[in-house]
Amino acid sequence: MKKIVTLSTLIGAAVILAGCATNAPVGMLYSGETLPVTATSNATGMKTGQACSTSILALVATGDSSIAAAKVNGGISQVSSVDWNVSNFMGIYGEYCTVVHGN
Repeated sequence: MKKIVTLSTLIGAAVILAGCATNAPVGMLYSGETLPVTATSNATGMKTGQACSTSILALVATGDSSIAAAKVNGGISQVSSVDWNVSNFMGIYGEYCTVVHGN
């Protein structure tokens, strides 16, 4: 019985500590960061547009966080840069926003 508990503990620890390789920092309890997506050679713009999607329990996700939606929301025709804002609490509730800067 002791061997089974020890083996189960080791396997569980390996699964938790191994994680998944991602291109963004991920917090187990909370993630809240702004990440770069792209930049263009256009001059830095004065306008900002944002478009968001939400996720609940990683079961239901809704919204339009596309660059096109962010451009429309900010009245932007020339994009200078795009960022991605992430806010996620334990996979229970997450908000993912695309932020477009331009003119």
